[in-house]
Amino acid sequence: MDLFEAVKRRHSYRGAFKTDPVPEADLYKIAEAGVRAPSGCNKQTTHLCIVSDPEKLRAFARLLPRPVVETAQAIFVVVTDNRPAYGDTSFESQDYGAAVENMLLAVTALGYATVWLDGALRRDGIAETIADLIGLKDREHFTVSVILPIGVPEETHPQHSRLPLDERVFLNTML
Repeated sequence: MDLFEAVKRRHSYRGAFKTDPVPEADLYKIAEAGVRAPSGCNKQTTHLCIVSDPEKLRAFARLLPRPVVETAQAIFVVVTDNRPAYGDTSFESQDYGAAVENMLLAVTALGYATVWLDGALRRDGIAETIADLIGLKDREHFTVSVILPIGVPEETHPQHSRLPLDERVFLNTML
């Protein structure tokens, strides 16, 4: 699938996945798309942990009991480094945002589905529990920021409608 088709088809999938496995080679293609994203001052602050171990996936399902997590064939854990990249400025959120978007497009291009989950991680110590599950040692500089559960969707959904281009894109002047 070409890039522009992937952009048009990408959507947040919250349903259940089929039991079809996601080949390790595809998981690494998606991960490579993520780590090839731009980063502030090329500090490459985004790190990924691919979780495919069934026992760990069951632990994720207990933490976040929803179909997209409970049936995921793998989960990407996006870990960010908050150390400054330029003076005292960290580009952590921009860096992982770019990485995740690359991954979302790669997931779509390969025929899988996912959803960007971050808000759910910020309550009840869930991000910290995930950090424990993946053996994250340096908690001072590294944070579990996002997870991307992945699989072959049981259902197909089109991308949600978008506002017309002329309501969001302007040439030389705003509004």
